[in-house]
Amino acid sequence: MTERGRSALVRGPQQLAIGPSRLEWTGEALVIDVAEWTFPLPRRLLGRVQVRPRALVPLALALDRAGRHWWSPIATRAHVEVEFTRPRWSWVGQGYLDCNWGDQPLEDGFVAWQWSRAHLRCDDLVFYEGRCRDGSPFAHGLRIDAKGRAEPAPLPPAVTLPPTRWRVPRCTRADGGGPVHIRRTLEDTPFYARTALDTRLMGEPAEGIHESILLDRLRQPIVRLMLPFRMPRRPR
Repeated sequence: MTERGRSALVRGPQQLAIGPSRLEWTGEALVIDVAEWTFPLPRRLLGRVQVRPRALVPLALALDRAGRHWWSPIATRAHVEVEFTRPRWSWVGQGYLDCNWGDQPLEDGFVAWQWSRAHLRCDDLVFYEGRCRDGSPFAHGLRIDAKGRAEPAPLPPAVTLPPTRWRVPRCTRADGGGPVHIRRTLEDTPFYARTALDTRLMGEPAEGIHESILLDRLRQPIVRLMLPFRMPRRPR
């Protein structure tokens, strides 16, 4: 990902281009063409990612009372194909696609949130909870079937996980309050963590993906100064 100026953005009903990278919805798949440079060591990053949803979920939920922030679980299960030429690397497996949008920066609307998704034998579960900047909490539990039909799901007991090396707190949900096993911490930054979990939900063993985000941490000047070293900025 590279932050670019407004002139680098081109978008239409089914396409989005940011600089040389672009996304296109074909009607069956989201095709993502990546043409970037790595950072801070400059190396080419060229490849394609294809995301084929099992079903589209026609649902959008407001995360705050004022309706400034929205979230949609577009596809809670998808077939993903990754093929890169530089570096030469490929992968095929299951993935997930969702979207957040709103009228103000995330750090202006929220203090923190916890999110997790798990694939059951047939259905998918998504839990999304946190605290808004005005102090009000939000919590959503969804169960989505193979046709994309979503219904509210009760929130199981909370399970507190060990914090990351950057001391980002992690809390998820599981039958009976656990146990939950951390398989791998996939991303560990000063304000954001993504974690692969082994858990149990709705009476079934499940593999899950969990994320924590601390928006108060993101607001700190030192973290703001670190961002360009993680994500390069270009005028176009």
